Amino acid sequence: MFYWIMKHLIAGPLLVGIFRPWVIGIENLPEKGPVILASNHLSFIDSIFLPLVVPRRVSFLAKSDYFTRRGFKGWATKWFMNATGQLPIDRSGGKASEASLNTGLRVLAQGHVLGIYPEGTRSPDGKMYRGRTGIARMVLESGAPIVPVAMIDTQHVMPIGTRIPKVRRIGIILGKPLDFSRFEGLEGDRFILRAITDELMYELNTLSGQEYDDVYATTVKEKRANLSR
Repeated sequence: MFYWIMKHLIAGPLLVGIFRPWVIGIENLPEKGPVILASNHLSFIDSIFLPLVVPRRVSFLAKSDYFTRRGFKGWATKWFMNATGQLPIDRSGGKASEASLNTGLRVLAQGHVLGIYPEGTRSPDGKMYRGRTGIARMVLESGAPIVPVAMIDTQHVMPIGTRIPKVRRIGIILGKPLDFSRFEGLEGDRFILRAITDELMYELNTLSGQEYDDVYATTVKEKRANLSR
C-alpha cells in the first residue's frame, strides 16, 4: 500500500512532472506473471525512474550497504529503499551470490517483476560493460521472460559522486521479451550461461547505443581506484 501511495500520489507525479521521462515499448512488459527487467545501469536514479514508468511494481536487488548506514541519512536511505521496493543483498560473492540468486527467484516465484542490472554495478564512464552470468541462471531456473531495458541519459541527471540531480529529460526503452526456453535444464552449463548473457547484453547495447567494452565494470573501477591512490 505504501509503495502504491509513493508511486501514484507522492513521489511519482512529482518526479515525472519535473523530469518528463519519455518511454518506448511499454507494451513489451507482460501484464501479469513473473518478469525480469534487465537494464543497463548509468545512475543511482535508474532504480527510481524505471519503476515509476511501468504499470507494475518492480523490485530491485540493491546492495545491503544502503540498508545499514547510520544516522539520519542512513535512516532516510533505508526508508527510501524500502518504500521503492528495493531488496537488500550481499554482493561479496560466494555464498552471498547464491543468496542473492535465491532472493530474486523468490520474487519471481510469487509472480512479481524483478529488476536486475546484468553489469553488476553502475557504469563508471557511460560505456556498457560485460554482463554477469547470474542473470542467465535466474532466467533458466525461473522460466520467467526477460525484457531488456535501456535507460537513456540518466548519467547526466545524476552522475556517480553527485548528491543533487540536475533537471534534464531522460528516456526509457523496453525491448521485446527474449526467449531462452531452448536452453531449459542447462543452467549448470557455464558456456550456455555466458551465451545467454552475451545475447542479452547485445540487445541492451542495441537499445541503448552505448559504446561496449568487453570487460567487467568492476575491473575498470578497481583499476581507476588503484591509479588514484
